[in-house]
Amino acid sequence: MQRGNCPMKICIINGSPKTGKNTSELLIGYLMPFIKENEITKYKVCELDFTEAQFSRIQNSEVLIFAFPLYIDSINSDLLHFLIELQKRGFRNKNTNVYCIINNGFYEGRQNHVAADIMKNWCKATGLTYGQTLGIGAGEMLPFFEEIPLGHGPNKNIGIAFQELVHHILSLSKGEDLFISPNWPRFLWKIQASLAVWYPRAKKNGLKKKEIFQGF
Repeated sequence: MQRGNCPMKICIINGSPKTGKNTSELLIGYLMPFIKENEITKYKVCELDFTEAQFSRIQNSEVLIFAFPLYIDSINSDLLHFLIELQKRGFRNKNTNVYCIINNGFYEGRQNHVAADIMKNWCKATGLTYGQTLGIGAGEMLPFFEEIPLGHGPNKNIGIAFQELVHHILSLSKGEDLFISPNWPRFLWKIQASLAVWYPRAKKNGLKKKEIFQGF
């Protein structure tokens, strides 16, 4: 969507602390085809140089979109530092609308609600307009379904939620926060996540399977 003949200035912030491939980048990729007609700038918080030119683009944006993973029911330190710096610098465009896409490793998307409230409070403190948050569960599973189109199969709920989020972004309007889980049985997600993600990571870090369950 364009306002008249003038595209909106949209700035997308990848708040993941990971420099390589990450789920936040995947979700930004899902978003891009819906908003590609606008003037878009993308930054990764972990790679930002914090230059005046970078901050100027952010401060003058009409739409600011944050995509980041949940860290202990909150936001990671890199993103927190960035938000504090932005708040100190202030915004030239006080009509900037803020939208968030948060993913977590739990099955329930509702687990993202505390991080969404943090972003809502940050917007209030910074004088910006909080638009909406899309909180997505089972984030570690999403890369395995990367080739499945949005709105189909296990990505059905994500596709429906993205349509609503995009509507509010392009119309500069507000919406209720959306918290969703994939269209996939929870018991299968638990088994697959353990075998494909958590057990291999534990092994990589020198832990045996039985050690994971000590104390339970």
